[in-house]
Parts: sequence; structure tokens; C-alpha cells
Amino acid sequence: MNKLLNARIRKEIGYQTLFWLALLMFGTARNYGECGESDFREFFYYGICHVIFQIVGANFIYYVLIRKYFDHKKYVLFSVCLLFAVYVLGVLNRIFIVYFAEPFFANYPKNSIIEIVTDIEYLLICYIIPILSGAFIFISIMYILRYKNEKQNTVQLQKEKAELELNALKSQLNPHFLFNTLNNIYSLSIVNSSYTSESISRLSDILDYILYKGRQRLVRISDELKIIDAYIELEKLRYDERLSITKFENIEFVNLVPPLLYLSLVENAFKHGAERTGGNIDIRISVITTIDYSVFKVENSVFEENSGRRENKGIGLENVEKQLRSYYPDQYSMKITNKNNWFTVEIIIPRNHD
Repeated sequence: MNKLLNARIRKEIGYQTLFWLALLMFGTARNYGECGESDFREFFYYGICHVIFQIVGANFIYYVLIRKYFDHKKYVLFSVCLLFAVYVLGVLNRIFIVYFAEPFFANYPKNSIIEIVTDIEYLLICYIIPILSGAFIFISIMYILRYKNEKQNTVQLQKEKAELELNALKSQLNPHFLFNTLNNIYSLSIVNSSYTSESISRLSDILDYILYKGRQRLVRISDELKIIDAYIELEKLRYDERLSITKFENIEFVNLVPPLLYLSLVENAFKHGAERTGGNIDIRISVITTIDYSVFKVENSVFEENSGRRENKGIGLENVEKQLRSYYPDQYSMKITNKNNWFTVEIIIPRNHD
């Protein structure tokens, strides 16, 4: 935090140095151009004296008066303090020039303190207006930089918030999937099945995908389908010949998809299809990629006694839709149907590519 603060201070000092040097050179050149026969050094010294108080005034107005009063909508108090501050700064600027600066480069008669304080018109034209004009330019630039920084911070916070939400959604899906898979392995180990080691190998592939690919924002659909194949092979060890899987793939383009999205839909089909019946299980999976979009559809058979139990989406499908909203706001389609003893989920997302 201290490093960030110090970097910010150094950056702001750099901006101010460039700004006030540019203002000094511009003011000196302009005044000298209007009175070319005069000594350039004299105008330069006067310019330095004015810029010193412009710097003090601009920073005081922006960092104290605006932050303390204007930003908190205390406009009357802000106006009173502003008028008083620029008057005092104008007086101090005039005193500094007459009594401290001019003796080094000019020999002009000195005004008394009373004359300086009471000559409002001269103070206004020669000191207060320059202080206000410099402060106005400085504050305008600072507001532009402030707006830019706030906008960048807002975008960054929204991005971090979206990433946290997506990670939370993934964390809700993964433990449930792992729980089911470990139960499968446990069931095989109880009967000393020869498929136990094979199921552990499949699980290892899936865990590797979750731990590494699952952290990425997008993965290739082909990679997602490979891990779906591993998951299906793992489920086949549990259901044997009761399970019938039909897959259709038409991968014409290397499109991308959020990791674990398709896998979650397949896992959901097993959860609400295979696990809720003792009979044969039919699951159909199809995926199509085009130059414009990707279509993924998964269907699972539903017996008559279970056909009315899936009117609601359930936690798994709700999480899938939340991810779709986060990745593709107003750009996706998710269609869920439950009829003719088939429960179908179809999602269409815009094409993402490498």
C-alpha cells in the first residue's frame, strides 16, 4: 500500500511539475511579446513569483476547499473560503514581490502594507485573477484525471467482482461433481472391481482439467469434450450396459467456451436421469460450432414417474445460467424442455476463438 501511495505521489508531482513549467514559460513569453523592449529576465522573475502562489492557491483550492466543502455540497462555505483565500494569497503574493523579490532584479518604489492590502482593484487584476486562472486550468485537468482514474477503478472493480462470482459458481459445481465421482469409485472398490484403477485414472484426468483448465476464462470446445468423454467413461463403469450414450459432433471451427460449462450440463443429465431410475438410461449429446455461434444440447430420458419432478431448473442449471449471464449478457440462449419422456437443455453462445 505504501509503495502504491508513493508511486501515486511521485506521478502527481511529475504531472504538476510539467504543468506549472509549461504555464510559467507560456506566461513569460506572452508578457514579453507584448512588451518586447523590456528585459526578458525581469518578466521571467515576475513569472516565477506569480507561479509560486498559483501553485499554492491551486493546490489549496483543490485539495482543501473542494475536497472539504465543494465535494460535500457546502457551497456557501466553499464560496466564502474561496474569496477569502484568493484575497489573502493575492496580498501575500504582492508583499512577496515588493519586499523580497524585486530588490534582487529591479529598483521600484515600495508600496506600504496598507496600500497593498487596500488596493483591491490592482490586487484583483494583477494577482487574484492570475491565481484563479491558473487554479481553474489546474483543477480542470485534475478533474479529468480524477474522472479517468475513477472510471478505471470502477471497471477494475466490476471485473474483479465478475471473476469472483464466476469462481464462486465454479466452486459450487466442482465439489458436487467430485462427490458423485468419488462415490462411484467407492462403490467399485467395495466389490473389488477390476475397473477401480481405471476409474482412478479417469478421475485424475478430470481433476487435472478442473485444477488447470478450470482457472482459465475460456477453453477450446475440443478440450471440454475430451474431459466429457473421460467423465462418461467413468460413469460407464458404474452403470454398465444400462447406460446408452449417443454423441454427435460437428466441430467446424475452433470455438471457445467457459471451462466446465458443458461438463456441468452432462453431469446434471446423469444426476437427474441416471441416478433417479433403476432401468435403462439414454443420454444424447450434440455439439455444433459455426463461424458465428456454438450449440450444445444434452438430453436424458425421463421415466413417467419422474417426468413431472423437474419443472424447476435446480441449482446446477441455475449456476450454468448465471455463468452464461456473466460471460454473455444478452447474447446467449438457454432452452429447457421436459416432454415425451425426454429432458432437454440446449444452450447457444456467440463464437469465441483463439
